[in-house]
Amino acid sequence: MNRSCHIETFLDYAESLPRVLNSIAAAGVLAKQSKILIKPNLVNASPPPVTLPVAFVAVLVQFLQRHTAAEIIIAEGSGDRLLTTDEIFRIHGYDRLATEYNLTLVDLNEAPLVRLENRSCKVFPAFMMPEVLMESFVISAAVLKAHSLAEVTLSLKNMIGCAPPRYYQQGGHWKKSAFHRRMHESIFELNCYRKPDLALIDGSIGLAEYHLGGPPCDPPANRLIAGFDPVAVDAAGARLLGRRWQEIPHLAMAHQVLGCAEALELTED
Repeated sequence: MNRSCHIETFLDYAESLPRVLNSIAAAGVLAKQSKILIKPNLVNASPPPVTLPVAFVAVLVQFLQRHTAAEIIIAEGSGDRLLTTDEIFRIHGYDRLATEYNLTLVDLNEAPLVRLENRSCKVFPAFMMPEVLMESFVISAAVLKAHSLAEVTLSLKNMIGCAPPRYYQQGGHWKKSAFHRRMHESIFELNCYRKPDLALIDGSIGLAEYHLGGPPCDPPANRLIAGFDPVAVDAAGARLLGRRWQEIPHLAMAHQVLGCAEALELTED
């Protein structure tokens, strides 16, 4: 058992997601929490695999509710320039999921904020963070995708959805456009302020070239990844996309600072 990172062959969510979580002994950690925040990748209204399937989160919620009495929140701040996060939740069926399982939906684009400071950060020496992220155990639930600027978009980059547009929509239509200027440094520094406590990647299909469309992985990546070390999890995801973590700047920066990319070794069944 390696709690840092485990890669599981995908059969279906109902079977494979609990298996990958059990492989990292997640239940014991989750049982200790009082508030759990699931941060899915719902960047826009596009269907999976651009966005995280609601079926993935449904199985995740079922697992959580079996193992913890914690309050469960689903929180996202969509980057879509025309649609609100609440509209994105409805389009993808997360409103119905919340009703069925008595969950709270939070729009991180509009949530109350807390100001954080870190003098070692050069791009964001101060950051306006949704307060709920600092109060919760955070699960970053990402989709396996290549990215035009960040090389890959996995559990660390998924955290960009936490950035409030009134501070981080600068010089572009995308609601998080401030991150575009120095993408890799921005991802790294954001996660210095708040990295995931648990990282999940849905690699059941995967996008091989572009995060908002383009060809899916052929054959499908057919894997789920989970771990308490988001750097190890993202390094494993990069490998599934045929990329070396050492050549992805934000992962190279994060290695030995936010986690250990090399912890992924020998963890795949």
